[in-house]
Amino acid sequence: MPSSKSAKKTRRTPPVRRTPVSRISPDEQIVGAPFLGKVRAYDAKKGGMTIRLEESISTGDAVRVKGRETDLSQRVERLCVGGRCVQSALSGETVVCAVADRVRVGDAVYKVRGRAA
Repeated sequence: MPSSKSAKKTRRTPPVRRTPVSRISPDEQIVGAPFLGKVRAYDAKKGGMTIRLEESISTGDAVRVKGRETDLSQRVERLCVGGRCVQSALSGETVVCAVADRVRVGDAVYKVRGRAA
C-alpha cells in the first residue's frame, strides 16, 4: 500500500560556473565591468537575447553587448525568466532580455553601471 506522505523534493540550483577570462577574446573584454554572461541565443522576430547569468541584473540596468561585429550599449527594458517578465534575476538563471539591435551567439554581455539615468 503506498504511503500517503509525499516526499518533498527541494530543487537545488547548480553552482554558477564562471567563464574564465582566457575564454573571452581581448576584443570582447571590458575592464572593470561585471561580466553577465555570453549570448546563448538570439530571436530576431522578438528582438530578444538569451543569457545564462553569472551576475544578477534588473530592469533599468545599463548593459553592453560586445563581440567581433557587435558593440551595443542599452538599458534593460524587459527581462523574462521562464516566460514570465520579472524586475530582476539572479546569477545562475537563464533570462531573455530585449535588445534594440542584432546580437550574435557568443557575444559577451557586461553590466556597465547599476542604473541608467
